[in-house]
Amino acid sequence: MILTSDRGLSEEQRLMRESCRAFVDEVVTPYIRANWKREWDMDPEGRLPPQILKTADEIGIRTLGVPEEFGGIELEKGTEVRTFALISEEIARGDSGLADKLVQNWKVSVLLRAFAPRHLQEEWFPKLVADPNFLLAHCLTEPRGASDRWLPYNVPEASMTTRAVKDGDHWVINGRKQFISNGYDASLYVVYANVDPSVGMLDGTSSFLVPRNTPGLTVAKCNETLGCRFMNNGELIFEDMRIPADHLMVERKALATAGLYFRPGKIIQAAKNLGVGMACFERTADYVQNYVQGGRILIKHQAVAVRLADMATRLEAVRALLERASLSVDANDPSADALCNMAKVYASEEIMKVAQHALELHGGNGCMLEFGIEKLFRDAAIFLHMDASVDISHMKIVKSLFPATAGKYAGPEA
Repeated sequence: MILTSDRGLSEEQRLMRESCRAFVDEVVTPYIRANWKREWDMDPEGRLPPQILKTADEIGIRTLGVPEEFGGIELEKGTEVRTFALISEEIARGDSGLADKLVQNWKVSVLLRAFAPRHLQEEWFPKLVADPNFLLAHCLTEPRGASDRWLPYNVPEASMTTRAVKDGDHWVINGRKQFISNGYDASLYVVYANVDPSVGMLDGTSSFLVPRNTPGLTVAKCNETLGCRFMNNGELIFEDMRIPADHLMVERKALATAGLYFRPGKIIQAAKNLGVGMACFERTADYVQNYVQGGRILIKHQAVAVRLADMATRLEAVRALLERASLSVDANDPSADALCNMAKVYASEEIMKVAQHALELHGGNGCMLEFGIEKLFRDAAIFLHMDASVDISHMKIVKSLFPATAGKYAGPEA
């Protein structure tokens, strides 16, 4: 049974994938299977032991994207996004929540190396490298505005409600962010805020680097999610939070430059989703070749064989689109925006079907918490809403393909 291939991979990519696969098979999966109740621990700090991230650090996958001069792991620039995808898939095959924890570090590190002032890079990259449990978070989504803003709604009334006002040599920030990956336990945040309510969000949004212990920052709660529960999604409140003026990253044009975060992010989301699908397929293939029903192993029943073939076909289709989109983003091709959104939304829909097949082919066992298949089903369901909902993603695809004629979806039509 081979649904992956080394074809077209560099030696670096092949070795990294092998290391990640061994990490998942020897560390992650055994822990998740033996400690399935920990997923439902309502103390978020008790779910995933620090040793897991420490081991990820030891094999060099926690600080991808951090410049080598600060002790991080830099990838080949021309294939960085595809490498992110390969590793994301492998980690998510073990647990999508752990993959979420790690990829936030990668994506935010890429953003910091591009836009953070030099003195902030010198301060924070070494801290990230030194502490295996140091996490980063990207704070954009708000209670009254999420992926719909990325159509884009470039009108003043759709701007961020989180506001930043210059006061001498500080910025004062007030507002709230929700549904933030790593938001509950990150040590450093990239926060987006409106600095000019008179213009559209693409011209009036700045980004700031905010340490966790900043006065006025409150981590309000950990959101208890349906799936991906080993990543602690959080909600943040800013109340007259003062940060030094030199903690400004990008002034006014922060959203226009955020494609550096979001294009690879779509690819990584699709890859994580594919990893969940691969876990569904691998465990189901093993189950149907060993479990006896009706006097024969399940795979000998035609209905079972048809479903298994359908799972494999969907996975191959997702992988093909993902690889094409990865190459496009790495090459900064004009088709990158459309393709990365296509990969994200297509993976979320197809892997949901793969997970449904896995659940049903396991029969009653599929619904039992201790069996672990229902967890994969829940994790797959989350991806329909991560990094833009399905409907919003479809609108983004149309906007990319037909920018001159697609609807604005907000504000008056021209």
